[in-house]
Amino acid sequence: MAQQPIEPKADVVIIGGGIAGCALTYYLAKRGAKVVLVEKNGQVNFEQSSRNAGFVRQQGRHPYEIPMMMACNKLWQGLQQELNADFGWAVGGNLRLATNEKDLAHLEGLVKIEREMGLDVRLVSPAEVAKLLPPSEKRWAGGMYTPNDAQAEPAKVAPAFARAAQEHGAKVYTHCTAERVLRAGGAVTGVATERGEIKAPVVVCAGGAWSYKVARLAGLDLPQRVTRSSPCRTDPTAPVTKITVWGGNITFRQGDDNGFHVGGGATTDYDITLRSFQHLGMFLPMYLKNWQTIRLHVGTELLRDLGRSMPGSSGRKHPFAHTVDWEPAPNRRKVEQNFKNFTQWFPGIQGLRIVKTWAGNIDATPDAIPVLGVVPNPKGFVFLTGFSGHGFGLGPMAAKVISELILDGKPSFDLRHFRYSRFKEGDLAEARQMV
Repeated sequence: MAQQPIEPKADVVIIGGGIAGCALTYYLAKRGAKVVLVEKNGQVNFEQSSRNAGFVRQQGRHPYEIPMMMACNKLWQGLQQELNADFGWAVGGNLRLATNEKDLAHLEGLVKIEREMGLDVRLVSPAEVAKLLPPSEKRWAGGMYTPNDAQAEPAKVAPAFARAAQEHGAKVYTHCTAERVLRAGGAVTGVATERGEIKAPVVVCAGGAWSYKVARLAGLDLPQRVTRSSPCRTDPTAPVTKITVWGGNITFRQGDDNGFHVGGGATTDYDITLRSFQHLGMFLPMYLKNWQTIRLHVGTELLRDLGRSMPGSSGRKHPFAHTVDWEPAPNRRKVEQNFKNFTQWFPGIQGLRIVKTWAGNIDATPDAIPVLGVVPNPKGFVFLTGFSGHGFGLGPMAAKVISELILDGKPSFDLRHFRYSRFKEGDLAEARQMV
């Protein structure tokens, strides 16, 4: 079937169809803007936004993020009704567990900061942990608990935003790769895609793990790394808990189908590529804080990257080609270990099986906080990216704030800590242990 002609003109073009891009498309279209979203994959929500843990948590974030995330928690509470969609929203709280006294001291410091910012979070004793997770036979030194944190099903949320946006007149194009950001006189004038050009005075980068490639199209250098997580889902079982849990090196939640989604906590795999040697000084402090959770791999991806960088290669001509509808390979050994650890926590759950395994990329900035807002040059280019593993929970409010910035010129949150220029200025947020 022949593709329909692409919309030739818009007020805003958004590159990237994850939760942030789809939510921004909705909030702009709802207010009457003419919006086009272009997504290189065959469907929206194909990558990070559908492959994450599904946690909507306020605790354990950088202090710069907490006010926006607290507001986002309230936003989430009405989203199912607003979008006329069921995406498994469930408030059960989030529990971050401490394996020893050192861990507990770290959590105690976080609780102090977050309570001062108005978040309803508290330390819990080993006895309180046992009450919160009565089926578990594992003993903990304590933890931090946020009762109004929640969960949702990642596969369902971004598509709900996209459908609602289309109902308000937005255009959403899949298998439509952005190839150039059009510029003239120091300002963006639109986007050239594989299906044609779209003229627009505002272009938004919401490209997730590939945002550094999108930035290059606009002549910008975005410091970004991409790590990989390997979760799994079990078959359904009897209801156990709606609390989302971090403990040791695993995370889990019981989803709306009563299957458990089990992940590796903060542990990730990182494939060394040519880009690994760029901005090394910026990323080093964060790596040194978190080296125990990152497994480095040198081999296949580096060789592939070398081939794509050769003069005249298809990778030079079509930098997104190898990322279209791409399925990253899960670390099966890690999946099996995570599942083993989980079943040891809950030995009373008999016959549990893994029914699905996958991998998901996680984008990361040098200070692990987002990049939000306009850049001075080219004028009209806007970042909505860099969530560093927090995009699912924070994405809807970040998108709404960027919609205010685009339409009103003034967002409801101060975005100076998230500005793109902080990298060049050396004004990065303090490196911290990832939670």
